[in-house]
Amino acid sequence: MTRPILLFPDPRLKKTCAPVGRITPEIEALASDMLAAMYAAPGVGLAAPQVGALVRLFVMDCTKDPDAPRDPVVMVDPEIEAASEALNVYEEGCLSFPDQYAEVTRPAEVTMRWTGLDGATHRRDFAGLWATCAQHELDHLNGRLFIDHIGPMKRQLIVRRMTKIKRELARA
Repeated sequence: MTRPILLFPDPRLKKTCAPVGRITPEIEALASDMLAAMYAAPGVGLAAPQVGALVRLFVMDCTKDPDAPRDPVVMVDPEIEAASEALNVYEEGCLSFPDQYAEVTRPAEVTMRWTGLDGATHRRDFAGLWATCAQHELDHLNGRLFIDHIGPMKRQLIVRRMTKIKRELARA
């Protein structure tokens, strides 16, 4: 099942998510649904609050080559263990903000720790788009959005556009 992706300004996008704790069949189903929604969108990452589930889980796959095999990562209760001092500027978008983009500065590399669907603890170093995506999705779990990292003028412009888009969709 492809779950609908919430659009800003839905208040659930600003909520801090609860820890998952134990991997259950419901969590496995949520992760599967989220991967399907992310690939269908298409996007490179999707956090649980974006589909209305206020739990600490996100999925990502930053494989850009259409001929390469998919490389999905499912992170349950993720944490950043380390972040580089070196920074990277990336033009970020978000599936909850269709067609809205802004340059965001984040650490260029991060080491993440999370629980996998297998119940084991995993660690992995990410760089480039993978690092940006992991930080972007982790922000979602903490009630932060990419627009919280940009200047007030650009943020206000995107908020206005999204309010208009959501109003137009409600009329359709």
